[in-house]
Amino acid sequence: MTLTQAEKAAVVTIWAKVATQADAIGAESLERMFTTYPQTKTYFPHFDLQRGSGQVKAHGKKVAAALVEAANHIDDIAGALSKLSDLHAQKLRVDPVNFKLLGQCFLVVVAIHQPALLTPEVHASLDKFLCAVGTVLTAKYR
Repeated sequence: MTLTQAEKAAVVTIWAKVATQADAIGAESLERMFTTYPQTKTYFPHFDLQRGSGQVKAHGKKVAAALVEAANHIDDIAGALSKLSDLHAQKLRVDPVNFKLLGQCFLVVVAIHQPALLTPEVHASLDKFLCAVGTVLTAKYR
């Protein structure tokens, strides 16, 4: 899944504008995913999954950091997320569908917090970027 130059520019631009809220957006995206798709909780049996939990906030910060890393290396997402891809494929074995679900939740949270930024073109670009990240994270499952 290759992003065009225009799509890359849109992703980099929106990340620059939401960067100050990235940790909160990551945590809120996880909370939304756990509520909307309760089956995703099975990968976090040791977490306190209550709204505002320190563990969810900490993991949301990790999710946001990975997405920032991918956006900062948008021409080499696979290289930027290689270690994270290894972790998910070899140790965590998270159902690949969960990356798509989290991406959808992330889009909703960005739309809630930055509705003016999420034009149809930016939405499509960010969705394509999140799908590319999900593809990278599951590429080593095979």
